Amino acid sequence: MTHILAIDQGTTSSRAIVFDGTMAVAAVAQEEFAQHFPASGWVEHDPEDLWRTTVETCRAVLAKAGLQAPDIAAIGITNQRETTVVWDRATGKAVHNAIVWQDRRTADFCRSLKAAGHEPMVTAATGLLLDPYFSGTKLKWILDHVEGARDRAARGELLFGTVDSYLIWRLTGGAAHVTDATNAARTLLYDIRQGAWSAEICDLLDIPMAMLPEVRDCAAEFGITDPALLGAPLPILGVAGDQQAATVGQACFEPGMLKSTYGTGCFALLNTGAAPVASQNRLLTTIGYQLDGTPTYALEGSIFIAGAVVQWLRDGLSIIGAAPETQGLAETADPEQSVILVPAFTGLGAPYWDADCRGAVFGLTRNSGPAEFARAALESVGYQTRDLLEAMQADMGGAGEAVLRVDGGMSASDWTMQFLADILGAPVDRPRVLETTALGAAWLAGMRAGVYPGQDDFAANWALERRFDPAMDPAVRDAKYAAWKDAVRRTLTG
Repeated sequence: MTHILAIDQGTTSSRAIVFDGTMAVAAVAQEEFAQHFPASGWVEHDPEDLWRTTVETCRAVLAKAGLQAPDIAAIGITNQRETTVVWDRATGKAVHNAIVWQDRRTADFCRSLKAAGHEPMVTAATGLLLDPYFSGTKLKWILDHVEGARDRAARGELLFGTVDSYLIWRLTGGAAHVTDATNAARTLLYDIRQGAWSAEICDLLDIPMAMLPEVRDCAAEFGITDPALLGAPLPILGVAGDQQAATVGQACFEPGMLKSTYGTGCFALLNTGAAPVASQNRLLTTIGYQLDGTPTYALEGSIFIAGAVVQWLRDGLSIIGAAPETQGLAETADPEQSVILVPAFTGLGAPYWDADCRGAVFGLTRNSGPAEFARAALESVGYQTRDLLEAMQADMGGAGEAVLRVDGGMSASDWTMQFLADILGAPVDRPRVLETTALGAAWLAGMRAGVYPGQDDFAANWALERRFDPAMDPAVRDAKYAAWKDAVRRTLTG
């Protein structure tokens, strides 16, 4: 029993990964599922798809690894955050599709709450902004729009959870209605300073508190799986939302350590230690992880479009046939051209939070072509990351020395990571293990089970694959970033 099963339930697919006793990947299974877009700006998942693909990938990965359930010491779960599920306490059947974190249907309601002056109270308690991104207003929407849901919730018949809670409920046969502190911190309902659900916010949103799960540490007893599912009862001992799991997987345990995950979007988390830092620059204050009853806080910045800009080059413009081609094109771009792409396809996230602005391209000439577009697309990720880093440093009271640990699909691009180091003027470290999100969940469970080392030894074993040091002339760096800031200024609606 030295293996750990990590469930990584994401926005477009469910994955199961088995890690061996040395925390190396033994096998991976992955299955995509359907995305539902019932209206403009609405995004939903069928909860049964989340459940089915989770169980199927768990069974598949055990077969791939040549293991059986008794070989697994524990399960760790990481998940797409903020996505909201409401289900029947008696049957486990969801009353509505899951409303995904990307969904914007509650934007008008959030604006009305802001106009009524509620955002300072909400932010003081949760560290979050009044935005449709988070779970609380999604939950209210379900209660208000599903026939009979509000009455049933008041009678205690319905339960709410983020995806981790829903999966744990199903995995344990309805025995455990729980979540961890990192997922709770993304609901807009959890007071991250008091470590408890906020009665004031639940009252504001008319949410019965009996619907809410019990909140536990990231490494804790979350329940035992139904033996019929995988062949034996297995303990669930680790849970963290995907970006916090990546922070743990990158061993960012010391204040000032920073990680950035480059997937569809980009999420950067800065460890701020034992005390929450209230952002003055429109970043989010959140819980990075919680162990032994003690939360470690973080500042988080969210970029909506990172890897998605490469998908746009491929699917929208047909400039490339596959993502890796972008790097070769960028290398051939005309150095005399200064094309700036602001990829505000769905607005801009932190630190701007302008949901209404849209993408723009500046600096085009008659000679601008696919190579210049590819370079501008990749550079846009670096510029947006610098926006986040500067906001974080301002919130922390000074520049300090930053080293960025990176992961996610785009981190495999050497060109992009070198530009990132150049435009930040700071080193960028790429780890040997890029499965950092699943590794974080696995370590939490394995550490709790006693098969993986403690925090200090885990951090000491973090292995660097490559460091990218800044090589750009500071004057060139400043000029390029100034051009980006001017382009953003021209793009914003406010």
